[in-house]
Amino acid sequence: MEFLPSIPVLTAFTIASLILTLTPGPDMTLFVGRALSQGRAAGLASLFGASTGVVIHTLLAAFGISALIQASPNGFLVLKIVGALYLLWLAIQAIREGSSFSIEETKSSPKSLASNWLTGIGINMLNPKIILFFITFLPQFISSQDPNATGKMIFLGFYFILIGTSCCVVIVYAVDKFAYMLKKNPKVTRAIDYLFASVFSAFAIRILFTERG
Repeated sequence: MEFLPSIPVLTAFTIASLILTLTPGPDMTLFVGRALSQGRAAGLASLFGASTGVVIHTLLAAFGISALIQASPNGFLVLKIVGALYLLWLAIQAIREGSSFSIEETKSSPKSLASNWLTGIGINMLNPKIILFFITFLPQFISSQDPNATGKMIFLGFYFILIGTSCCVVIVYAVDKFAYMLKKNPKVTRAIDYLFASVFSAFAIRILFTERG
């Protein structure tokens, strides 16, 4: 099938997606916090809301970047280089500042599942870092010469959602142990930070040195 990436590309993307999923951030803080304070259903609603936001980002990035490829392949190459620099910056930030995972100890007032779902969408849709990330992350796995770029980016975006949602559902169901592990063992989160930084630095360097003019 033409929209399927090659095995090496899919393998690299899978590794990157797993590491990204397991790197605590605002969305994980939301659904873990809601699961702890309001129960698993609230945590899952928040998680599926965040996943809905990723669907929207995927479609916007895929069609927007595809338009850029058609208009200017050189512009797409510039986007990939800028994206590589952005990934390198994220890697540096992961080492310098660590994850943004934090769980409030106080119980929050109960909210409906729809409200939790909408909050999950909002935390992804209104976060400029996530918008930039999707615009710069997906192109790293697509060639500017690929006539099936749109299909491949959509496939990778939904594949990312599948990986992320599957992992995070497990986290919600083991939320007590997961939150305890991250809060009581900061070395675990630092190890994830360094792994994140290493993988995305490697992607950035590969693009900067092998995708020139």
